[in-house]
Amino acid sequence: MVLPNALIPWITLLTTVCLGCGSPEEPPRWGFVGHEMAARAAASTLPDDMPAFFLAADEQFVFLAPEPDRWKDRSRPEMDQAWTYDHYIDFENVPPGALDEPDRFAFLAALYEVAPYGGRLERPERDAGFLPFRILELHQRLVTEWRLWSEAPEGSERRQWIEERIINDAGILGHYVTDGSQPHHTTIHFNGWDSGTANPERFTSDRDFHSRFERFFVEAHVTQDDVDRRMTAELSSPPADVRDAVFGFLYRTFAEVEALYRLERDVGFSPDRAANRAARDFTADRLAAGAEMLALLWWSAWLEGTG
Repeated sequence: MVLPNALIPWITLLTTVCLGCGSPEEPPRWGFVGHEMAARAAASTLPDDMPAFFLAADEQFVFLAPEPDRWKDRSRPEMDQAWTYDHYIDFENVPPGALDEPDRFAFLAALYEVAPYGGRLERPERDAGFLPFRILELHQRLVTEWRLWSEAPEGSERRQWIEERIINDAGILGHYVTDGSQPHHTTIHFNGWDSGTANPERFTSDRDFHSRFERFFVEAHVTQDDVDRRMTAELSSPPADVRDAVFGFLYRTFAEVEALYRLERDVGFSPDRAANRAARDFTADRLAAGAEMLALLWWSAWLEGTG
């Protein structure tokens, strides 16, 4: 896989996480509301033939959707550092070919070997991020758990334990997939246009853009119905290659970075005044894209694990 040349997440808790490269500033994460909306929308589109325990877990998925953000605590550095870099991928900082590596550790080794612009990334794990690998890891965990579930006797305590594990990991997966629908989570321009790059379109460099877009604007102007009405994808066939599907999803999000910044420049994402329709539609579309991808990954894991 070669990186193309041209080339949400969501109420309380205000601790921060580094979502980009080299900047001393660390923007706030998605507010809880968008994560919850996407999880609820994904759960509502699952096919009826999925196991009843999974279909009945919709509100648990909603609760779990913000869970990885609850783990962010700088007073507990071992835990904090273990998960901080899983929420994003800064595509501009990824050397050609590095994303072809089979796992996060080989990817990280490739980042330490070579970096864009003829130099080395100061801290590759921070300056690139691991989001696609985190999504794939959790999907593969679900596939394995579904296999174990299918092998456990019906009605057994063992099967019940496995069901609890499936629900938990499916809910956690939802967080990272929804992060992957937010353009800020795919770019070095994660909280205002990066000051070290050209800015011919005069995009904002405000360091409150990230939280204003994905938290405060969502809370003020986007409803569950806005997201649900955009759920158009039908789960008719699983992806031929889940890895390609995940990277394709993230590249499509990355392709929306400049559109996000143009909307901010031209109409704004203010939570304090009436929402511009284009800004609201863009935000709801991004959440729906995350929800559709999440439903697809849940469904495909079940099919693969029990097939």
